[in-house]
Amino acid sequence: MGEMVKELFRQLFRRPFTNKFPSKRVPESVNGFLKRVKQGKARANPPVPVCEGFRGRVEYHKERCIGCRLCVMVCPADAVVFLPKEKKIKYHLFRCSFCGMCVEVCPVKALLFTDEFLLADYRKD
Repeated sequence: MGEMVKELFRQLFRRPFTNKFPSKRVPESVNGFLKRVKQGKARANPPVPVCEGFRGRVEYHKERCIGCRLCVMVCPADAVVFLPKEKKIKYHLFRCSFCGMCVEVCPVKALLFTDEFLLADYRKD
């Protein structure tokens, strides 16, 4: 019990190990906070930097896609579906496991990883 109390007091005076949520990602419903940031009355935290090669949201460039279907064949989560009429694909973010196989196999780089990591939403699309 004594060791736990010592550790508790030691942690009280250390800096936190986590980053505060960046203010640019605060939902629109928190307008009061955003107004105070603009007026300089609240401190805004910069976005958390991501490392090189980070696997964030997959970005699909429809104009580059040649309809080869390689991404459809390699996707283990069935997040990529081929649309025969358009000869293009549809990417479903809510199914994606961010394995990166579709990004690696795409010969024309129509699928790329972004550094976006806050992907929660109320809609599946």
